[in-house]
Amino acid sequence: MKESRKIRILITDDHAVVRNGLGSFLMVYDDFELVGEAKNGEQAVKFCDLTPPDIILMDLVMPGMGGAEAIRLIKQKNPQIQILALTSYKEKEQVQSALQAGAIGYLLKDITANELANAIRMAHAGKPTLAPEAVEVLVHASLEPDQLPGHDLSERERDVL
Repeated sequence: MKESRKIRILITDDHAVVRNGLGSFLMVYDDFELVGEAKNGEQAVKFCDLTPPDIILMDLVMPGMGGAEAIRLIKQKNPQIQILALTSYKEKEQVQSALQAGAIGYLLKDITANELANAIRMAHAGKPTLAPEAVEVLVHASLEPDQLPGHDLSERERDVL
């Protein structure tokens, strides 16, 4: 039986403990291979110029070049690389900037190991994965102001709330 190629992964996060933890997590799965680590967006872009991975786990808030800018630059040069934003932030601006830059997924760091493994495999297959909080942000951002919950309340009801 022919062995399939491992999914090559780059971890980008400014916290060494997060990079180390994710690296240890990846070793548990036979179909994953950690090919590098970057502590900021600049390092991730340079790494991809030399050795493009299949998947990047990208933090969004880092010193220097942040994740959204790095995603945009990497996707311009290497559109085949799939990038999963993996962050602690669920604010509208963060979600939208990562997805508009080209991330295929947006995940929060509180997900389980199995959820992350499945998201990596889905991204490798070209399928998006979004944390429920990211979906909620996108749904609310797409609604017109008069469609938002509570719009049909009277002025007095709003004051009471």
